[in-house]
Amino acid sequence: MRTVAQKKLCLAWLVLILTGASHAQGNDNLSLKQAFDAAWARQPEARAAETRRNAADARRDAAGNWLAAQPTLGLSDKSDRFKNNDGRREYVVGVDLPLWLPGERSNTQALAEAEGEAINSRLLAAQLRVAARVREAYWNAARARVEQEVVQARLKLAERLAGDVARRVKSGDLSRADQHQADGAAASAAAALAETQSSVAQTTQVLRALLGGAPHSVPEQPASETIPSVTVASAKHPALREVEDRAELARRNKALASVQNRANPLLTVATTRDRDSSVDAYGQTVTVALRIPFGADNRQRARIVNAEADAIEAETQLELDREALLGSIDAARAYVDASRTQLAAAERRAVLARETRGFFDKSFRLGESDLPTRLRIELEAYEAERQLAQTRIVLAQAISQLRQALGLLPE
Repeated sequence: MRTVAQKKLCLAWLVLILTGASHAQGNDNLSLKQAFDAAWARQPEARAAETRRNAADARRDAAGNWLAAQPTLGLSDKSDRFKNNDGRREYVVGVDLPLWLPGERSNTQALAEAEGEAINSRLLAAQLRVAARVREAYWNAARARVEQEVVQARLKLAERLAGDVARRVKSGDLSRADQHQADGAAASAAAALAETQSSVAQTTQVLRALLGGAPHSVPEQPASETIPSVTVASAKHPALREVEDRAELARRNKALASVQNRANPLLTVATTRDRDSSVDAYGQTVTVALRIPFGADNRQRARIVNAEADAIEAETQLELDREALLGSIDAARAYVDASRTQLAAAERRAVLARETRGFFDKSFRLGESDLPTRLRIELEAYEAERQLAQTRIVLAQAISQLRQALGLLPE
């Protein structure tokens, strides 16, 4: 009859086979850049970007017109047909042309330009926010995937050791207690594998929710992003650009509101064709009139005050964001340096653990060391490999966090 440990091992192998089959059916490995592109394509900001740019172009074109608004055509017909009916007639055709107020046209053009810049910076900031979510989900999935690979290797070694112990128990070299210890180590590895598979499923689902579409998985050894140079770090941060453009937009709104303190002047060009009676010939005249409104509109005061408040709010937020950004960049650089140190130590530990495992594996086969020592060395080697694999992902994630802090998109 099969022991409980053997049943657990068979179950673990079945899970491995099913998992491998599902991966073979179409899960495509994807890079961080591909993950970001897929996630960004699904965002509302990305889908509305072209329409917003078209709207900004339309406002910019309207600000370049010579008239403040569209012309208005006027038609009138005056006669005495319902009174004396002497044949008196007057026909008037005129066009009303709204004119710009002093400084209104230039300020409107400046506002249209500021709106276009604000749209671009808002899109870049939205991309950076999406990149933060994708980076976190991607590297969490990568860490779970690497953890699974390490535990799978541990399970294979534990099974091989259990088989070796079983053969030596049959030959009388080892006791049944040793067999139970070896089987217990294999069962522990199988349980750890099931736990890592659950973690892989959860983190993959989080990533899939961002990407949508067909299932994807991170590669076994995902490539790390490049560490940015000092020159790149000095570029404007998208989050700061968004706030700066919002402040500039508020200032332009204030400038425009300050000159739009009355209705627009109206230039009228009309032609009149009339006669006094039916026996008279029609005469024609041309009229050019200019109507200039007087008095400031108190309603514009609210626009000016609101624009001032928006500018103050954006400028204050800019200072706060800049201070927080500098702190996050310093913290991210320190995290990268610490992760490098940890990786070097983990690599050294893994090398020593592999060599030690080789020594004790040989001595155990020769009967020069006991099973508990062999299991302890195997566990230490597994912990070293696990730490090395995790530290590599930690360093890659730290580099991603540094690029995120610097406002750089995945590459």
